[in-house]
Amino acid sequence: MEKTYIIAEIGINHNGDLNNALKLIDIAAASGCDAVKFQKRTPELAVPENQKNIMRDTPWGKIKYIDYKYKVEFEREEYDLIDSYCAERGIEWSASAWDIEAIHFLKDYEIPFIKIPSAKLTDHILLVAAVKNFDTLVISTGMSSEEEIDEAVNIIEKAKKRLKRDTSICILHCNSSYPAPIEQLNLSAIKTLKDKYPDYKVGYSGHELTLGTTVSSVLLGAEVIERHITLDRNMWGSDHSCSVTPWGLFKLVSGVRELERAYGDGKLKLERSEEEAKKKLRG
Repeated sequence: MEKTYIIAEIGINHNGDLNNALKLIDIAAASGCDAVKFQKRTPELAVPENQKNIMRDTPWGKIKYIDYKYKVEFEREEYDLIDSYCAERGIEWSASAWDIEAIHFLKDYEIPFIKIPSAKLTDHILLVAAVKNFDTLVISTGMSSEEEIDEAVNIIEKAKKRLKRDTSICILHCNSSYPAPIEQLNLSAIKTLKDKYPDYKVGYSGHELTLGTTVSSVLLGAEVIERHITLDRNMWGSDHSCSVTPWGLFKLVSGVRELERAYGDGKLKLERSEEEAKKKLRG
């Protein structure tokens, strides 16, 4: 079994505080994750019009939703520091792009992939821009029907052909509930995606409260796994409650690595470790 690529999704769980982001990078690096991922938005473009002026209670007081989104958004200064800090810690970083300006912003960094989040899977202009500007594209399928997934793949393939791009694609099975009910994870859809798109990498983006389900996704063929991480599930913010704590992240990564070591080749045989026991017990 090949090594699973593990992404620790910081997203906006830094709550607009760079020190929180750096602490989460430290935790992800120490646990053995391959990458951390953020979310990059241009709030004026990414926030729906009917949501912009809704008032929300926040750590900065009661403010408009769009103003809150600006409060938690990192810009060039923060991402320059994140870029250099991840290099020092030996871990890759990337981000989900929620709009075209975010694509152009992230293009200035040497990141290993760009991600289009589940909420933007039907934004075909964004998909084309991602293909145009990045060599590896990751998409999540949360909230999406099979027809919407097929349509996104079709748009991506047409863009690759038209732009003469060899962008590699990874599809992450996902349930976008926060947290996602165990009985609705439908992990067997990972195999369905692998059978349907044999030329793509397939993985899993989990929002459930448990860890074992994410580890088991590797047995179903997930080559990439992604989980939100937090310093504390009790912190303010919508994503913290379904995120993995530092201790949980260590357990998750070790669980995946143990599974990789234990997987084997499937052949029925006498293992070297059994030879002495066989001599003793069978003569």
